[in-house]
Amino acid sequence: MTPPDGRLTDALLPEDRPPKDACGVFGVWAPNEDVAKLAYYGLYALQHRGQESAGIAVSDGNRIMVHKEMGLVAQVFDEPALSTLRGHIAVGHCRYSTTGASVWANAQPTFRSTGKTSLALGHNGNLINTRELAVLLDGAGPGSSGITATSDTDVLTALFLADRAEISGIGADPEPDAEPGRLPGPEASQVESAAAAVLPLAKGAYSLVFMDEQTLYAARDPHGFRPLVLGRLDSGWVVASETAALDIVGARFVREIAPGELVSIDGRGVRSRTFATPKPSGCLFEYVYLARPDTTISGRGVHATRVEVGRQLAAEYPADADLVIPVPESGTPAAIGFAEASGIPFGQGLVKNSYVGRTFIQPSQTIRERGIKLKLNPLRDAIAGRRIVVVDDSIVRGNTQRALVTMLREAGAAQVHVRVASPPVRWPCFYGIDFATRAELIAGRLSPEEICASIGADSLGYVSLAGLIKATTIPASRLCRACFDGQYPIPVAEDDRGKHILDGLGVGSLAGLTRGQPSATTAVTSSPLTAARRPRRLSRRP
Repeated sequence: MTPPDGRLTDALLPEDRPPKDACGVFGVWAPNEDVAKLAYYGLYALQHRGQESAGIAVSDGNRIMVHKEMGLVAQVFDEPALSTLRGHIAVGHCRYSTTGASVWANAQPTFRSTGKTSLALGHNGNLINTRELAVLLDGAGPGSSGITATSDTDVLTALFLADRAEISGIGADPEPDAEPGRLPGPEASQVESAAAAVLPLAKGAYSLVFMDEQTLYAARDPHGFRPLVLGRLDSGWVVASETAALDIVGARFVREIAPGELVSIDGRGVRSRTFATPKPSGCLFEYVYLARPDTTISGRGVHATRVEVGRQLAAEYPADADLVIPVPESGTPAAIGFAEASGIPFGQGLVKNSYVGRTFIQPSQTIRERGIKLKLNPLRDAIAGRRIVVVDDSIVRGNTQRALVTMLREAGAAQVHVRVASPPVRWPCFYGIDFATRAELIAGRLSPEEICASIGADSLGYVSLAGLIKATTIPASRLCRACFDGQYPIPVAEDDRGKHILDGLGVGSLAGLTRGQPSATTAVTSSPLTAARRPRRLSRRP
């Protein structure tokens, strides 16, 4: 048996791996605030977007301090850790890996320093031309690019600090446009100019929050695959993956960062430039599962959208039943809508253990065999003898639904009708969601009728793609629907698919960076003598 290594594990339910978003990002520029704690609470609100690692970088105007570690936000940070992060600019990140292994070296924010400046960067999304970008860094031989990790994010970080004259394919950067009320500003910084020149070359999904010693930056890819919003504090500005994170820290929503936009925030205010022509293709699956229900996307609340999806589902696939129950928590809004539209009473039939799924304890085989009952337990009094409609947000592999149907029948359900608040997921995502491969996706190889038989339900109904799109109130042409219909806004070459595309390129080494890597707070300035990592262990909660 493998001995415990002190790291979190998802192995309790290896067959129950739902779609996972790449990351959550948060940035704040606020001279009169404790920006480290604002970032901490912002990441807390975004924890659902990534649970593998968390980190915060803070600048006081002269140096950048970085603290990051594997684990959840509350496990990575405590008062001693946050007390070392003093300054007026912060960038925070919680990660789930889509490109690059789940190891400490790839935890974010990434950090890099030259003799002139330093940079900390957090990325939500997934690039599909990472190999091509790595070559721009003169990556012909091992170590020549200076990359010490294997993530697309570290490639971007290196490019933002590279000398543009030494990178082929990079031309002059566009001029920034001042936002209304902004005074004429100084020349763009090295980082801002480099970012404006590099970003048009990056293909795929990226919502970025990054900073040098003086300025906070935010950028969103031309398709706007992943959400990114701008908020206002009384004494500063906030950028975050979701509006819910603005609410948590008391920031007022200002607007979404536009696709193809680079925003810079410093002591003179906010300035914006468009580095690429917008081609909006927002992720439709954000409405299904990824975003918090209390988040707003494109002016519409996610909860309201999911309730409307439930109503649409009831119209398309009605059921003769006694009770509508959700698979908590993500199936709850759609179940409410289904119950409202169908007239069937809504009730709770499943109790969720919110603490199962990430643990320091390696599970035994006996525990693994308990499967879904570790996570969900039926309310037998509510279920026994009744015809049940159970509403879930999506079906990926089908293992969870199969076990769920079995569990409901064992609890005495007379019938089990499964309703799904998304169309069949038939295609993998290459823009920042870690779906299964097409071979693992049950809808990629079976028809809905075959899936119904496979999971053992009395009936199965998926909301139509047209019905889901209608519920968002956004035109289909402005949404990415690739996981449902296979129409990818950006074609993806076979060689550019998968988490580990940088492995073996000579641009990174994972030696010594897997298990046992200490938690680190790194203090750096732009001086070349102090730019190297100087990790020191911090006290950790027992």
